[in-house]
Amino acid sequence: MKLITDNFLISFLQRFDEHPFDVKLHGKTHHIGEGNPTFLVNLKEDIGNNELITSTSLALGEAYMKGNLDIEGDLYQALDHFLGQMGKFSSDHSKLKKLMFSSQSKKNQEKEVTSHYDIGNDFYSLWLDDTMSYSCGYFKTEEDTLYEAQCNKVERILQKLCLKKDMTLLDIGCGWGYLLIRAAKEYGVNGVGITLSKEQKKIFDERIEAEGLTGKVSVELMDYRDLEKCGKTFDRVVSVGMVEHVGREHYELFVKNAEAVLKPGGLFLLHYISALKEYPGDPWMKKYIFPGGMVPSLREMIHILSDHQFYTLDVESLRRHYYKTLRLWERNFNENRPEIQEKMGAEFVRMWDLYLNACAATFHNGIIDLHQILVSKGVNNQIPMTRWY
Repeated sequence: MKLITDNFLISFLQRFDEHPFDVKLHGKTHHIGEGNPTFLVNLKEDIGNNELITSTSLALGEAYMKGNLDIEGDLYQALDHFLGQMGKFSSDHSKLKKLMFSSQSKKNQEKEVTSHYDIGNDFYSLWLDDTMSYSCGYFKTEEDTLYEAQCNKVERILQKLCLKKDMTLLDIGCGWGYLLIRAAKEYGVNGVGITLSKEQKKIFDERIEAEGLTGKVSVELMDYRDLEKCGKTFDRVVSVGMVEHVGREHYELFVKNAEAVLKPGGLFLLHYISALKEYPGDPWMKKYIFPGGMVPSLREMIHILSDHQFYTLDVESLRRHYYKTLRLWERNFNENRPEIQEKMGAEFVRMWDLYLNACAATFHNGIIDLHQILVSKGVNNQIPMTRWY
């Protein structure tokens, strides 16, 4: 039975009663749910009523970042139980309009993207694997390492693209370049990557030279909206974890630009974080982790692709693979926590630890998904008829 207390925060938290936990505030412990508590929320000070109602996510996330809220027990387990009840969160979009719907101008989107990816290559190298892949891996077995899973993922994408020697491949949002380097070395393709991150381009250029791929692979600082007028066409196009940054109003523009540079009959593989339905996103995530980020639903991407005469060949969900990837990132992150905290500060470390664990929990609960969609520009009768070609 729910008990109404004279404290708004405790009364508010009682709605999250599917899994039992305790809340400690002002020296008093309150039990929520039925059964033995699996974790304890230790609040060093109260959280304002207006903050909780305006955005539960922002209010609790900021309290954790600042150390005003601590979890005694396993952080991931607490988030897995709590975020499975996100439908009970409060969010006043009228008050959060500027945060939730930021400018889609080139200048602002470049600023938003670089705010995340240009934190520093030293930072990312501390917890990513040697491929420097910052996207979902693919685990063929439970024993696969993070490095093996990232290699598996790239190979899976390249196989789906049916690459042949001397084909041209464009990677929209190429990251640090591992996919194109592997495509050039193993399949003999000529690759071009585009990114908005100067830090990523720096590492990619170094890798191209080190691998002896100068003239075979190149990377450019370019906005996807400039592809249509770049004057180039490609046999294949791939985009991994990039469309989430373009904004719902620009999904069609993104697809239109991919269509413009893909040759007739060419294949396009889109790998992206997806959702069951369309929603504007999480306020805390938009404010602190991915400004301007928006997760497309599977159905809206399929609809837009179809409008541009892209024929859907294959759709695959890798949701549980991303859950496992995030758990390994979080482990690596916390193994290097002292070094990261020395460089970035305690609040940054708590923010990123919360981000990695919260993402793992949302994938585990099916709040978000990961899909790979393979399409052809027009009809392609030359590719193999079976899926595992």
